[in-house]
Amino acid sequence: MRKADLKKNVREVLKKNSPLLIAFSGGVDSSLLAAIAEEAILGDVRYILLDSPIVPRRAVLDAQKIADELGIAIEVVPFSIQNDEAFCRNPKERCAICKRFSARLLKERAEGFVIADGANLSDLGEYRPGLAVANEEGVLHPFIEAGVDKKAIREMARECNLSFWNKPSNACLATRIPYNEPITPEKLRMIEEGEEILSSLGFSQLRLRHHGTIARIEVPEDEFLDLMACRKEITDAFRRLGFLYVTLDLKGYRSGSMDEGS
Repeated sequence: MRKADLKKNVREVLKKNSPLLIAFSGGVDSSLLAAIAEEAILGDVRYILLDSPIVPRRAVLDAQKIADELGIAIEVVPFSIQNDEAFCRNPKERCAICKRFSARLLKERAEGFVIADGANLSDLGEYRPGLAVANEEGVLHPFIEAGVDKKAIREMARECNLSFWNKPSNACLATRIPYNEPITPEKLRMIEEGEEILSSLGFSQLRLRHHGTIARIEVPEDEFLDLMACRKEITDAFRRLGFLYVTLDLKGYRSGSMDEGS
């Protein structure tokens, strides 16, 4: 289907479900959804960004910049999932626990608005326990209903001349910790500061996986040599963060690597 037709589909889904409250993260998905919503149902849309220690500070700043680019006002709401004992035990259904918590927080603030997120068809092919919970909580997925996948979202954003069309994908910091290993403020700090170090060296699409005293770095395969050229700087900095060993994952960057073998 042509991108113009897919965009029209999204617009129609949004129109028939207005007024709308969009869970805005500043990622490509929710940002494009916001851009289309502003065209389709101007004046009947609200945007909420849920902020907690599992969200990198850089992601919050980026979201605010994108909101400025789109000319929308976002409400930043504290999200205290880090105080939930079940979540911090980090079971495999961690994302479902988080999604239930976040959906109910959004529902408390919805005030008659339909809650929507940026989930898309590509998410259906991955392990996403939070998606089922979002469905149970009545969260609308306009891209899924309109038949739009991740590739189409990026292409639509590019055709709309939106600066974020090729923004690297991201996820909460808890996804860097193996299942059943407790989520702690110290681990989150080490992960966030480590990823900031890698970003400052020019790496954009990356993950730092926390395995106790071992840091496992994921970057695209074509950036391996660039990372190796910085290995002393990275190793020294990571040791100061508290890691004893620093490793490069030879399979390279991929989303959801913590689900492998689980």
